[in-house]
Amino acid sequence: MSVILCTAGYDHTIRFWEALSGICSRTIPHPDSQVNRLCISPDKRFLAAAGHHTVKLYDIKSSNPNAVLTFEGHTANITGVAFHCEGKWMVTSSEDGTVKIWDTRTGNVQRNYSHGGIAVNDVVIHPNQGELISCDRGGNVRIWDLGENKCSHQLIPEDDVAVASVTVASDGSMLCAGNNSGNVYVWRMIQDRDITSLVPVCRFVAHNTYITRVLLSPDVRHLATCSADHTARIWSVDTSQPHNVTGAEQLPLEREPGAFPLETTLHGHQRWVWDCAFSADSAYLVTACSDHYARLWELSSQSIIRQYNGHHRGAVCVALNDTAIN
Repeated sequence: MSVILCTAGYDHTIRFWEALSGICSRTIPHPDSQVNRLCISPDKRFLAAAGHHTVKLYDIKSSNPNAVLTFEGHTANITGVAFHCEGKWMVTSSEDGTVKIWDTRTGNVQRNYSHGGIAVNDVVIHPNQGELISCDRGGNVRIWDLGENKCSHQLIPEDDVAVASVTVASDGSMLCAGNNSGNVYVWRMIQDRDITSLVPVCRFVAHNTYITRVLLSPDVRHLATCSADHTARIWSVDTSQPHNVTGAEQLPLEREPGAFPLETTLHGHQRWVWDCAFSADSAYLVTACSDHYARLWELSSQSIIRQYNGHHRGAVCVALNDTAIN
């Protein structure tokens, strides 16, 4: 299976799609709750589906609709899920105010990090596999040093404005965060030995209402933003003019030194756009929308190549893996 594309949402199903034909090839029922996030393991063997308070792990190649493992420990909606590069562990974020690391073989919790009771909206793994970046409803972005087992940085882009989503560049050079005001904040991440320092690059208005997802492309040339304004937007990544601020963690930035140039606005969604996923070559984007559809966009032509129709309620999450496995 060279291309794995799946979507899920509020109709309590997970759907696998043939990316080019648009045919739904498999449907897995998820009766316990809606599905908030999906993540495919790096070896393409497993799909993690994050629901109300559990994560279920499914065997992608099996026809068995039952989960092979259920991760239990969160007490509220799970909002983020990501795999270690070798699949040894998995990280989740939850509205219960915690970030948890799980052993993917046993389903046991290995680490537990607290946001002080504030709902956590997203979590990603730094490419160095030694740091996590999470964000919360209180407006905090936290970086967790797994070696030191502690929070190494706390950023507050805007006081009391929830940060909905974070994304880190595949080469570890950049961190972006999107918030409920529609603003995107960008930092350059600099590694010196084992210490990460953060330099603010810019802040810009990406949407006039809630941002639901930010995602850097694999080639780090594009930033996708999804929003409640019924659009997704593609921005050209430009870090040539970093903002000269002393004290990288003393935000908000007082001025906007240079927003990323807008490449295109993807029109055609009828409701909130919740999630997106880039193809491995960064040429295509799949979006998931409350209008029940997922859509495959060709970015060069800004056109919809395929529409995936099958969900009976909002599609709020998508996972795509079209990388070659050695």
